[in-house]
Amino acid sequence: MIARAAMSRRDLGALVLLGALWGGSFLFMRAGALDFGPAALVFVRVAGAALLLLPLLAWQGQLGALRLHWRAIAVVGLVNSALPFVLFMVAALALSAGLMAIFNATAPIWAALIARLWLGEQLDRSRWLGLAIGVAGVVALSWDKADLQPQAQGVSAAVGIAACVAAAMFYGLAANYSRRRLAGVPPLAVAAGSQVGAALLMAGPALVTWPAVNPGPAAWAGAAVLALACTGLAYVLYFRLIASAGAANAIAVTFLIPGFAMFWGWLVLGEVPGSGMLAGGAVILLGTALATGVIRLPPKAAT
Repeated sequence: MIARAAMSRRDLGALVLLGALWGGSFLFMRAGALDFGPAALVFVRVAGAALLLLPLLAWQGQLGALRLHWRAIAVVGLVNSALPFVLFMVAALALSAGLMAIFNATAPIWAALIARLWLGEQLDRSRWLGLAIGVAGVVALSWDKADLQPQAQGVSAAVGIAACVAAAMFYGLAANYSRRRLAGVPPLAVAAGSQVGAALLMAGPALVTWPAVNPGPAAWAGAAVLALACTGLAYVLYFRLIASAGAANAIAVTFLIPGFAMFWGWLVLGEVPGSGMLAGGAVILLGTALATGVIRLPPKAAT
């Protein structure tokens, strides 16, 4: 097990709240994707988050960092927000909130693999085992769910699963790109700037695909919660948690998100996870724990 500093009660509370918020984002994607459409809902999400984060960035006196690194931050906005958010919105038309969150939990696995292939980072046997287990878990979970028949909203389960996996891979790519190009840049500048960049990138597609019938008050309320709470506030909590408890503790939120997503999906939408989904999710989380170093194999005995 990786050595970790003890977390305070405040940090633990923030960690649980962050897991609840990010788990809830899959519920609001499920609820809003049909009313808005993927591109329009993503635009509302990132634009709303930007409106919350930019004033905080100005208050912290970090607008200069955004101006200095805007090109690289814009790339993060594309790869870490615009593209994966659209892919998850597409998946939301076919998959349950809990299932999407389980596939989302593979992002650290793809990050480790991309770090090995792109940055040449060496992986120990624990992390290689985690990669293998995580990929096996994705295959097993997808095996009996990858139906090619389009559902009522025109998206098949197979397309939804592919979209989730692609989104998780984009998250892994963004993590490595940020590490390579934005090391030392204030995290809040990256968070706020990436949402601004994503909003600018999504404005055109949202305008072209904006629903003919304007979404009702309930749909707008859900979109506002997705933007302000599940994205803007969640970013603030996440970076504060990194600052106060360290990245090794903050990454533990990965293991809380699927559980919260399943809980919200069951409570609000009546989505009941089956035993196969729970087992597949457990395998993926085990792989993620190994790939991120949360769990390590014992050292080899000296011969």
